[in-house]
Amino acid sequence: MGALSKMLCTAAVMVAATATTYGQTDKHDTVIVRQLETVVVSDSRVDSKAPLTTTNVGKSELQDARGDVSLPFMLETQPSVVASGENGSVGATKLTIRGVDASRINVNINGITLNDAESQEVFWYNIPNLGGMAQSLQIQRGVGASTGGSPAFGAAINMQTLNSSSEAYGMADFGLGSWNTRQYSLSGGSGIMKNGLSFDFAYSGLTSDGFLRGGQTDQQSLFGSLAWYGERTLVKALVIIGKQTSGITWNGAVAEDLDADPTYNDAGAFKDQFGNVLYYPNETDNYWQQHYQLYVSHLFGDGWSINGALDFTHGDGYYEQMKNKKYKNYGLTAIEDGSKHNFVTRKQLYNNAYTANVNLRRNGERSTLSFGENFLFYDGEHFGNIISFRDTAVHIDTPYEWYRNYGDKIDNTVYAKGTYDFTSNLNGYADLQLRMINYKVYGFADDLFDMDFEENYLFFNPKLGLNYRVNDNQRLYFVAGISNREPRRADIKDAIGNNDTIKAEHLLDIELGYQIQKKAWNFSINGYAMLYKDQLTPSGDFSSSGYALMENVDKSYRIGVELVGGVKATDWMRFDANLTLSNNKVIDNTFTDFNDGDTVLQVYTQTTDLALSPNVIGSAIATFTPVKDLNIQLIGKYVGKQFADNTSRESHQIDPYFLLNFKASYTWHLKGSSEIECQLLVNNILDKNYRLSAGVWDDYDDGYGYYHLQGYLQQPGRNFMARLIYRF
Repeated sequence: MGALSKMLCTAAVMVAATATTYGQTDKHDTVIVRQLETVVVSDSRVDSKAPLTTTNVGKSELQDARGDVSLPFMLETQPSVVASGENGSVGATKLTIRGVDASRINVNINGITLNDAESQEVFWYNIPNLGGMAQSLQIQRGVGASTGGSPAFGAAINMQTLNSSSEAYGMADFGLGSWNTRQYSLSGGSGIMKNGLSFDFAYSGLTSDGFLRGGQTDQQSLFGSLAWYGERTLVKALVIIGKQTSGITWNGAVAEDLDADPTYNDAGAFKDQFGNVLYYPNETDNYWQQHYQLYVSHLFGDGWSINGALDFTHGDGYYEQMKNKKYKNYGLTAIEDGSKHNFVTRKQLYNNAYTANVNLRRNGERSTLSFGENFLFYDGEHFGNIISFRDTAVHIDTPYEWYRNYGDKIDNTVYAKGTYDFTSNLNGYADLQLRMINYKVYGFADDLFDMDFEENYLFFNPKLGLNYRVNDNQRLYFVAGISNREPRRADIKDAIGNNDTIKAEHLLDIELGYQIQKKAWNFSINGYAMLYKDQLTPSGDFSSSGYALMENVDKSYRIGVELVGGVKATDWMRFDANLTLSNNKVIDNTFTDFNDGDTVLQVYTQTTDLALSPNVIGSAIATFTPVKDLNIQLIGKYVGKQFADNTSRESHQIDPYFLLNFKASYTWHLKGSSEIECQLLVNNILDKNYRLSAGVWDDYDDGYGYYHLQGYLQQPGRNFMARLIYRF
């Protein structure tokens, strides 16, 4: 743990300890308190009157899932979710929903978008243990409700940070797992004090050697919230800080290398003068992310409420690598000798994002109505320095800079949405969003070409639907929505470098669902048709920093059905499961192919599978409580066959896999409300050997002809995490 982290953690514990000396007062009505907290997320969340396909995950479920050290794996058993990692479940992790990656999933915290404005990605390991600082989250599959930032193109994840408790509380959580993984967290809160103030905090850390060679990681995060509750007003300031240093693990490897050594990772490999393979010791990815937010919520009379928020997000980081390249690759043509040398480089990133939003809402007897605006200004710098080359160090204060470029983005979103009860059982839903974007990229790229891009986008994203309540336990819903979104910086850069054009992408999403909720069982079925124009989908290749490079496909679709159900068979046994069956296609896709060794390319035009979009995704959980306070779960996850690119070629197939995990916990109740819980999580108990995609390439050799190449991310076999949790 770094000195800064120790100071932050100590300060948080001291403040929380001081705060707990005060008690709650009856002045602060619990109903009003919860209404004020709901106002903060009211425009990013929807209730059962909105005809959207949603899943709500509460605090207890999030806390229980913290044996999985990143949010993607915490959500792995949710419908249509696939979680994956480069280095097991530590380090860089990812998720997809309905085959759509996180750059097309709108992720927001208290209504403020978490997606980076340029990459549109969410790098979950930059802020580890997001689930530990969350009160709840809602997953909206499909186009989702309007918020700020890039709209949902497959799903939205709306997080609400920890709310103030009615009483003081605290928790300490320590874990030990495979690969020398150590996980630790402290959290607590003062409760609402007599003066209306409340303080909550959560500090988390994780260190691990990682599953792969060179996959060590050190991740830390701090959450702090200071709130004041008036009679009808809430003012809340919060800070979220994440810091991570991880080994580079995104390269992947070919099957032959992984067969010989499943932990193989070639990042930083080089040869000395005797031909021995050595590894550069500082092949690392480093990032510091800071969020500072201020919220003001007020309840007026007659059902009206208002919420305003300000956010400042700062990001600063770099990754350091050793590359064996020629001088000319770095613009050093004056001393080019034609041979390759070992260069140590740092590619750096420095950015700021400023966000302001406001929404006004009215809850009437037969209707709800809200208006909102979200304004974001982003400025970022990308630059790279050579630290050393030819085994001669360049002074770190005066490194050689071979590229620098900039990105400026203005994103202004306005929306109006609401529901109206036509009858006591039937209500309508409308959501109208207008986005205005100006995005500029300029400067010199790392591949030594000028970047000169500016585009204005104007997007109208409407959604209309109906919700029919059959009775108190059943409902039917229908919704149709349009979503449009701009390309990412990486896609724009790739297009400029290839003298190509990149287009905005468009989606028409149609959903029809049925839900029934009984005391002992529940079931829902949802059918969806997501029809795309110019969808940006993985080409199979990756950038030098691990981004999946994208390509526009003219027409494509994702059509499927999601089945979700659960049954409480006895007082001590429950079963829950979900299954997604889908068809994900590119219509009339034109591509070239060959048999390995051919010297002539063949051109094909046919309907093919969308990249990294399995047709079958399923989860099942069996929960047993044989005695009080003992909880045992068997958790199954199945992901069907998928392809690494958009061509459906068997040479680029990713095999299906089934994982079975085991979780057990026992809780001892101590004096008062204190308790100790022990938890054991064993992942992949069947020791399944499976691999995911790290990229595919078609290459040519003068002496051999064309051949296919595929890189894999080896996933770990059986592994465990044990946790000890003290709550008070």
